[in-house]
Amino acid sequence: MNKPLAPDLAAVPLSPTAETRREQMFLRLDEREIDRLRRFGEECHYPEGAYLARVGDPGLGLFVILSGAVEISQRVAGGHSVPIVTHESGGFMGELAQLSGRPSLVDALAKSDVTALLLSPQSLRAMLIAEADLGQKIMRALILRRVALLESGGGGPVIIGPADNADVLRLEGFLSRNGHPLTRLDPLTDSCARTLLDQFEVTEEELPIVLCPNGDLLRNPSESALARCIGLVAAIDENHLYDVAIIGAGPAGLAASVYAGSEGLDVLTLDCRSFGGQAGASARIENFLGFPTGISGMALMGRAYSQAQKFGVELAIPDEATRLECPSMGPDDDGNHLLTLANAERVRARAVVIATGARYRRPEVAGLEQFEGSSVHYWASPLEARLSAGLEVALVGGGNSAGQAAVFLAGHAKQITLLARRPLAQTMSRYLVERIAAQPNIRVLENAEMVALEGEGRALEAIRWRRKGAAEEPEPLFVRQLFLFIGAEPNTDWLAGTGIELDPRGFVVTGRDTSSDRLPLESSRRGIFAVGDVRSGSVKRVAAAAGDGAQVVASIHDFLTPERGANG
Repeated sequence: MNKPLAPDLAAVPLSPTAETRREQMFLRLDEREIDRLRRFGEECHYPEGAYLARVGDPGLGLFVILSGAVEISQRVAGGHSVPIVTHESGGFMGELAQLSGRPSLVDALAKSDVTALLLSPQSLRAMLIAEADLGQKIMRALILRRVALLESGGGGPVIIGPADNADVLRLEGFLSRNGHPLTRLDPLTDSCARTLLDQFEVTEEELPIVLCPNGDLLRNPSESALARCIGLVAAIDENHLYDVAIIGAGPAGLAASVYAGSEGLDVLTLDCRSFGGQAGASARIENFLGFPTGISGMALMGRAYSQAQKFGVELAIPDEATRLECPSMGPDDDGNHLLTLANAERVRARAVVIATGARYRRPEVAGLEQFEGSSVHYWASPLEARLSAGLEVALVGGGNSAGQAAVFLAGHAKQITLLARRPLAQTMSRYLVERIAAQPNIRVLENAEMVALEGEGRALEAIRWRRKGAAEEPEPLFVRQLFLFIGAEPNTDWLAGTGIELDPRGFVVTGRDTSSDRLPLESSRRGIFAVGDVRSGSVKRVAAAAGDGAQVVASIHDFLTPERGANG
């Protein structure tokens, strides 16, 4: 469907980033800098009134304006265009989408005859590497422009549905964790949103609807359908042979992507949901080397994601690997690995890195499934913080992830009750234990466990609980939101039938723990490696996962070029 949006929806205000960091976002290049860029691009001409880019169309690359003027505008929920900036000679137009040729999030209209230097996505990536100081300035501008679009929601899809609808939260969370702008409209409070539902004859069972920038309307889509509608992911060439396929885009997978890409390997990185993994959902990581004041998981992982694109890594998110076929080494076998994806696409690669991480366990508690997605959560991002604002909430878990979530949510919730099976000092870093003790609205119940959840519909109302080994407490905890961080289990179910050795808990065994002739981080099957939380014996920390990702590239090189390993 290509119906136009209703013309009277209110405009979304522009981001304050465009004002506070305008000089860095919209810097102008001098003649010497433009001359340095000429070898990477080709000159092109556009008449007055022509579009250099349109929302939803595949991006051609980065345009450096040599003469004339180009107005950049973003579309807001009503289909209106709101001007952002006008680029003249020395300005350049683009944001992070230009690194990979993904659809444009803005319109670019020639206000006069324009001559520009066009750097294709491939040439842009080459320039960012070859021209370090100039590339740094341009890369910073591209990132800031994406941040501004995220803050305003401009150029992204419009999600229409009740704010507490589980599928609204699912789609909003998916886009947010993939760093994509969006606008959300609630028909319960927005008359124009109600008009749209009437216009498209949407039933309550079909909510939410999503209006994509290309005009398509989706009714309660899957993440994969939404991603393809807005151009987040494209079809994979099944005839292409990659040097390495990396499954999982958390800290380990992104680190492997960055280092492999920077060393010239042809890399495909897959993830079934979003980049960043569990680390990407951390509100603040304070013990990561080099960030003394801490950094949010989304910011840290977003930088790694941009780095991977800079080095030419092909990122397919969301694409889920469901089957791995290893070489049989028979006479008709080409010696390559074959991945089958959930959408039936197939990927061929000389080497494979398993970086699928671990997932938080689902406790065996009565009533849990009823509230998942609406009142029960397995991560604490700004989206969940918004749902918890001014409410009584509970958090279950005693590790660092639980501690980081509790401290973050304390700034939003009225009261947090933290249930832990053991004393926090035994399971959590000291700085987090002290931070929790200093929060007046966090109450800690140690040696405690849940018994059951209660509520009406999808709305949680209370948690029944008890002390370990004791009878159930007569007074339940009256809470509206519940966060679960109760330990991890490996994402290795999909490896069944591959012959890859797993330890008793299901984590991948690597290196000399599986065979004396295996390379570091190599599994029991040649050319298949495991890094990060999915690896047996790994330290479950972001820095350790990133270290695995960096280290595995040396082993991949040794596998792909055996003479290198033989010669040291």
